[in-house]
Amino acid sequence: MLSKLLALSLLGFTLAHEEHCTRELLQFVTDSYIQAQTLGDPSIIAQNPDVPYTEDFRSISVRNSVLTTPLQIAHNRSLLDTTQCATYTELIVTDPKNPRVIGTQIRLDEHAENIIKIETLVTKEGDWAFNASLTYQYASRETANGWWFTIPKEDQDTRATIQAAADAYLDLFNNKSVVVPWGTPCNRLEGSWYTGNFSLTDSCNVGVPSGVPITNRRYVIDETLGTVDAFVLFGSRPDSHEFRVEKGKLRLVHTLTVMRNGTFFGA
Repeated sequence: MLSKLLALSLLGFTLAHEEHCTRELLQFVTDSYIQAQTLGDPSIIAQNPDVPYTEDFRSISVRNSVLTTPLQIAHNRSLLDTTQCATYTELIVTDPKNPRVIGTQIRLDEHAENIIKIETLVTKEGDWAFNASLTYQYASRETANGWWFTIPKEDQDTRATIQAAADAYLDLFNNKSVVVPWGTPCNRLEGSWYTGNFSLTDSCNVGVPSGVPITNRRYVIDETLGTVDAFVLFGSRPDSHEFRVEKGKLRLVHTLTVMRNGTFFGA
C-alpha cells in the first residue's frame, strides 16, 4: 500500500526507535489522500484496489468511489492520531459544477505499513443544510482566526478527556441529563449552519434534538490539536462530528450528515 507507504524511505524514517506510526508518516498519508482526490486517482492512496472502503457507510470498491472524480479542493484540514495510526480529513469543494463537503477516516495496520480501511462521507446538494460555499466561508474564517492552533505540549488534554467531552455532547441527544463541558466562546458548524457570529460570547449550548441515539462511534483523536472526530450513526444517518477541546471544554464542533433529499441512510 503506497509502496509500504513510501514514507519509510522517502521521509527518511527508520523503525529503530519502535515508533512506527509518526505524525510525519500520517501527514504523508493525508497529503497522498488529498492528491488522490484532487486528481481523481484512487491508486495514489489505495494501490490495492481491494482495500476495504466505505462511502456513506456502504461498502463499495474504491474504483467506483468519489476518489475517481477530480475535485477542486478549496479547504482541507486533517487530524493525525499516532496512537491508533489513523487520520481524519475534512475537505470542502466550492466548485459550482460539483460542490461537496467530505469527511474521511483512514486507518493503518499496527506496523504502520498498510492502509487497512478508508471510510468516507460525501455530502452534496440535497443533504441536510448543505451549502459548500457557506461552509467554506465559516471554516476558512476559523482557520484565519487561528482557532485550530497546535496546543503546547504542557497544555494538551489527554485522549480520555478529549473523547469524554465529545461523548458527553453526543450522549446529550438521547439523554438530556448529561452534563456537557461547554466552553466559551464555542461555535458549531453543522452543514452550512453556524451558531455564532465570531464573538467572545458565542455559545454551542443552543439546543439539540431529543430522542436521537448516536451509535457505532469510531474515533480519530489528535491531542496536539485537542480534536476528535467521530464517525457515527446519527439515528440511522451516516454522520461525522468533529470536536475541538481546550482545557476540557468544547470550543468548536463541525458536523456533516448524509441525509439525501429527506431520505435517511444507514449502515
